[in-house]
Amino acid sequence: MQIDKLRGEQLDQLFDAILSLKDREECYRFFDDIATMNEIQSLSQRLQVAKMLSEGRTYHAIVEKSSASTTTISRVKRCLNYGNDGYKIVLDRLKEQAEEK
Repeated sequence: MQIDKLRGEQLDQLFDAILSLKDREECYRFFDDIATMNEIQSLSQRLQVAKMLSEGRTYHAIVEKSSASTTTISRVKRCLNYGNDGYKIVLDRLKEQAEEK
């Protein structure tokens, strides 16, 4: 994993902080303080791209809907195919939550 290069107390603290958030409003408040608008938008865009790729959407459709570059789409696709299943875990859980509603 690439993130292993960053693994340590500092990153553990960040992840623990995120895991401590209780609801969406707390997430909005925390991320507004900790990240720039561009950083937040990039992260949310990548998740949207991953969802669309997992649904079988074409690059063209993804570019039109998300405004993501083909480079971003390719990177996300590579993570979906050869990564550590992080996107898969999250997308599966989001799908389960949507089905429960």
